[in-house]
Amino acid sequence: MKAGFSLTVHNRSRAPVDELVREGARDGRSSRAVAEESDIIITMLPDSPDVQQVVAGPSGVLEGIRGGAVLVDMSTISPIVTQELANAVRAKGAEMLDAPVSGGEKGAIEATLSIMVGGPAAAFARVKPVFEAMGKNIVHIGDSGAGQVTKACNQVVVALTIQAVSEALALAAKAGVDPAKVRQALLGGFAQSRILDVHGLRMLERNFKPGFRVRLHQKDLNIALSTGTSLGVPLPATAVVQEAFTALQGLGRGEQDHSSLVTLIEDLAKTEVKSHKI
Repeated sequence: MKAGFSLTVHNRSRAPVDELVREGARDGRSSRAVAEESDIIITMLPDSPDVQQVVAGPSGVLEGIRGGAVLVDMSTISPIVTQELANAVRAKGAEMLDAPVSGGEKGAIEATLSIMVGGPAAAFARVKPVFEAMGKNIVHIGDSGAGQVTKACNQVVVALTIQAVSEALALAAKAGVDPAKVRQALLGGFAQSRILDVHGLRMLERNFKPGFRVRLHQKDLNIALSTGTSLGVPLPATAVVQEAFTALQGLGRGEQDHSSLVTLIEDLAKTEVKSHKI
């Protein structure tokens, strides 16, 4: 809306709808009604079954989508489900883009998300001004499902890097070396990464208020692992971190930020990555 787009909105819980309506959006009432009133329909939902319900279920997008419209799914879901839904959308005379994002809550608030897009190039060109209102690094990857494959790759790299940073800082703490100074030193070398910068600081400050929840990252790694299995690609390190996220959920930490993975390593090592002034 700040970028000048007219919005018709719908959500399963009312509070976000009411907030946006107060700011000038129209209440869509249902997924079908949103589709009936929109040239571009955007969905962002937790998992594959949620997208299937909203798109193909009763009073869903497919019941109201217009010929020539574009459905943009910005959820992180299975590439196989994405391709199935894209075929169903195409049968209605419309097009679908899969456009999952990276950047977390901060990136969403600041409109600096990285958006990885699969689907027809013409549809991407049409929707790009909308993407530019939400993100900065916007890449058309390839055909339908390519965006979801890219997001799975992203989540693998992020998860394994969080694990690496957790282990490194826990090792420093257990050895009696200031983990804050270790982080400072590593940020100036080849080990530098955004995870070490942002999530390393979270670990030191014990700030596990969720930007991206453990349970959602576990879900994303399940998608990566199942995709790897279907393609015959072994992902052994990914499987280890996925089990670590499962353990965190078992400990009641599934709603914490995924950087809280460090707490599992701390529990096993009987140490704590303590905050120090740099």
